[in-house]
Amino acid sequence: MGGAVPKQYLPLAGRTVVEWSLAPFLTRGDIAGVVVALSPDDVTFATLPGARHEKIRTTIGGTQRADSVMSGLTALAARDDDWVLVHDAARPCLHADDLARLIDSLSADEVGGLLANPVSDTLKRADASQRVESTVPRDQIWRALTPQIFRYAPLMAALTQARVAGVVVTDEASAIEHAGHRPRLVAGRTDNIKITVPEDLAIAETILKSRGAF
Repeated sequence: MGGAVPKQYLPLAGRTVVEWSLAPFLTRGDIAGVVVALSPDDVTFATLPGARHEKIRTTIGGTQRADSVMSGLTALAARDDDWVLVHDAARPCLHADDLARLIDSLSADEVGGLLANPVSDTLKRADASQRVESTVPRDQIWRALTPQIFRYAPLMAALTQARVAGVVVTDEASAIEHAGHRPRLVAGRTDNIKITVPEDLAIAETILKSRGAF
């Protein structure tokens, strides 16, 4: 976003982005707790009203996403077969129905999976000069979203294996894939957007308002 305030702390419809992102998880009785990975110098999260929720604890994150996720997993008092969900702090528009669908769809799955959208746009592969090299077939291409859900021990093992191998994983599913497993895709809503550029805040506010969220 290029601003002085980290995007997860930007104001959005009376809360911060991260408070909206946490909200769907805090209202479910089957979610035992939530761990928020923070920068070592973070002094903002503890000042938020939502940070005082009884289910929330914090941990120090790392330089890469996978490092922060591993720190969060370590902070959990989890059993090997417990399900864990990983969600982006900058996705404030997760709908409760999507979260329920993800959990219900994968409760008996051997691997786990993630919310995702089938790609509807035409995709182009560019060369070094930013000219079109080819058109990418889109019929089996999905856009990965969060949350993503996997068992505690297999996810920790997959992230550790990727780290040892020097493989940079951009989401938890790619770590599971690197470990030789095939996560399941669960179709989610297209309005589960990630705050990336300034105009996304206005879009997110419109989405939340349309749901009567405030």
